Amino acid sequence: MKVRAGIAALVTIAVLAGCASHLPVHRIDALTRFSAVRTMGAEKYATPELASLQQAIAEGDALMQSGKYELADSYYLLAIRKSEVVERSIAREREHERELQVQSENERLARERQKALEELKRELAEKEKEEKKRTERAPQPVRDKEKEKEVRSFPLYHTVKRGESLPQIAAQPDVYGDAALWPLLYRANRDQIRDPGRIWPGQVLRIPRNISRDDLAEARRYAQERPAP
Repeated sequence: MKVRAGIAALVTIAVLAGCASHLPVHRIDALTRFSAVRTMGAEKYATPELASLQQAIAEGDALMQSGKYELADSYYLLAIRKSEVVERSIAREREHERELQVQSENERLARERQKALEELKRELAEKEKEEKKRTERAPQPVRDKEKEKEVRSFPLYHTVKRGESLPQIAAQPDVYGDAALWPLLYRANRDQIRDPGRIWPGQVLRIPRNISRDDLAEARRYAQERPAP
C-alpha cells in the first residue's frame, strides 16, 4: 500500500509539473505593464488604447481559465505590444500638452507687455498735455522761449523699431549721436528693460536730456566694461 501511494504521489507531481510548464509565461509582464501605463496617466492621455490593452488581458485570462494556455499567452504578448503603443501615445500627448502650456504662457506675457505699453503711452500723453498747459499759462521771456524751442527740437522719447538695439538708438543724431552712451537709455528705462540686449518693437523709451559730465563719463565707462548688447 505504501508503495502504491508513493507511485501515485509521483504521478501527481509529474502531471502538475507538466501543466505548470504550459501555463502562460507573459501574464505577469502584461499585468505589470498595464499597471505602469495607468500610473503614467493612460486614463487621461490614451483612453482608447488603454481599453484595448485591458481587453487583450481579459481575453487572455478567459482563455487561461479554459486551459488554453498557449493561446492565452499570445493575448498576453499582444497586451505587451499594446502597452508599448500606449506609452508612445502618452509621450506624444504630454509633449503636446507642454507645447500648449508654453504657447499659452507666451501669449499671456505678450498681452501683459502690450497692456504695459498702452498704459505707458497714456501716461506719456497725459504728461505732455499737462506740460503743454503749464507752458501756455506761464509767461516766458522771448529768450527763454527760443531756448525751449531749441531744447524741444530733440525728442524726449523714442519708439523702438524692429532690429534696433540700445547702442543703435543712442548713436542716432537726434538722441545722443554716440553709441557708447546706450547705458543712459538703459538706466532711464529699467522699469521696462530687464536685459539691455532685449528690447521690443513698439517700446517707448525715455531719453534723458539733463545729463552731467559725470553721467556721460559713467555711461562710457559702463559701456567699455560690458559688451555692447
